[in-house]
Amino acid sequence: MGDEKDKEQLKKEAAEKAKAIAKKRLEEKRAAEQAELKEAPNQEEDLAKKKAAAAAEAKAAALAKRKAKEQEADTETPTPEEPQEDDLAKKKAAAAAKAKAAALAKKKAKEQEAGTETPTPEESQEDDLAKKKAAAAAKAKAAALAKKKAKEQEAQTEASAPDEPEDDLAKKKAAAAAKAKAAALAKMKAKEQESGGEAAGDEDLAKKKAAAASKAKAAAAAKAKAAAMAKQAGESGTDDEKAKAIAAAKAKAAAAAKAKAAAAAKASGAGADDEKAKAIAAAKAKAAAAAKARSASGAKPAAEPEAEQKPSVNQPFLDLYNQVIEEHLGGDVLEDSYINRLSKDVPTLVARQDTYFKIAEFLRYNEQLGFDYLSELHGTDFETHMEVYVHLYSYKNRQTVALKTKIDRSDPAIESLAPLWAGANWPECEAYDLLGISFKGHPGLYRIMLGEEWVGHPLRKDYEPYDVEV
Repeated sequence: MGDEKDKEQLKKEAAEKAKAIAKKRLEEKRAAEQAELKEAPNQEEDLAKKKAAAAAEAKAAALAKRKAKEQEADTETPTPEEPQEDDLAKKKAAAAAKAKAAALAKKKAKEQEAGTETPTPEESQEDDLAKKKAAAAAKAKAAALAKKKAKEQEAQTEASAPDEPEDDLAKKKAAAAAKAKAAALAKMKAKEQESGGEAAGDEDLAKKKAAAASKAKAAAAAKAKAAAMAKQAGESGTDDEKAKAIAAAKAKAAAAAKAKAAAAAKASGAGADDEKAKAIAAAKAKAAAAAKARSASGAKPAAEPEAEQKPSVNQPFLDLYNQVIEEHLGGDVLEDSYINRLSKDVPTLVARQDTYFKIAEFLRYNEQLGFDYLSELHGTDFETHMEVYVHLYSYKNRQTVALKTKIDRSDPAIESLAPLWAGANWPECEAYDLLGISFKGHPGLYRIMLGEEWVGHPLRKDYEPYDVEV
């Protein structure tokens, strides 16, 4: 019994010490608050100080409770014979501490209400908000203390019952944490999949749009080429020449189709007869459709005359070129001349094959014309013939002109312009490499892109790759 009385006395003394310390701190805080209230004229600062004081008081109460618990824990552990008496003493001490804390809280609230002046409506709202925050903080602290007590009790029960494993609680906590992590990962993966699906849908839509745009561009380019070829064919020859050119093109296309079919049959070995028949039928159908389209375009009645176009701004220059050339070289050196509406209205001169170099030399060295710069030279395969096109510019007069001529497709050869313009060197090598046009008098004609070992000329309409797999 003497030991129990000593323990109770120690507890009482510790509680009294804690109370004295708390009272002393409260008095110091109140004095500081009053001094601050007197010095601070701003209402917002008063509210902040009140909040700080309330938080400090709450912290002081929490520290006092914690110290009381530590002092209780420092006392000797009860023997197994006296567990009931210790539990009863703990309960009594806890109840007394709670009652004292409640009384102190009430006293502090009353003192604060009496010490503060009557607040305005705005201050009352702010005070209510501060009180709510303080109450929420107090509740949170109380919940934390309750959890801590529960954990201590669980630890005591685990220590008193050796049969139960000590790491069950840790395992449960680890399992709960693992479940939470797995759920978070699953949510994250689901979001990523949704975003990935949306991105894939966007990519498919973008691909479809790009394909449609490319098809439209290809169709427009095909139409433009067809119109240009039709115009050039209309300018270059009569209806009989057109019919002959169409017939020759059909014959060449049929021969090329037969050659391709034979090569495919040889490469693949003995193909099935049905497949060959289908391929032949498809080729015939395509050839017939092309022939109908061409005949329809050629047999159309003369359309109504188009509205008269305004004369080009470059027409006076074209007239000047024709006049100067006719005065110096004669009127039979040119086959034709026109304004090329499809190429920025450039004045275009069509020379005969035997007068091509003569006219080019005149354009280069004539003082009145003086075309001293060659900006472009290329060749074109029209199946019935080939053409060489040259674009010239005069820095002195700031004028342009185009010179072109037709050459035989079976023996494509023409004089080189490299002696007149050094810039014609590489373009003529390119035309020789890709079309097989030979330029007489060129200083060093060679296959500039594909090499001398390459078989055929890729820009010719009848070109077939030597290596089928390429």
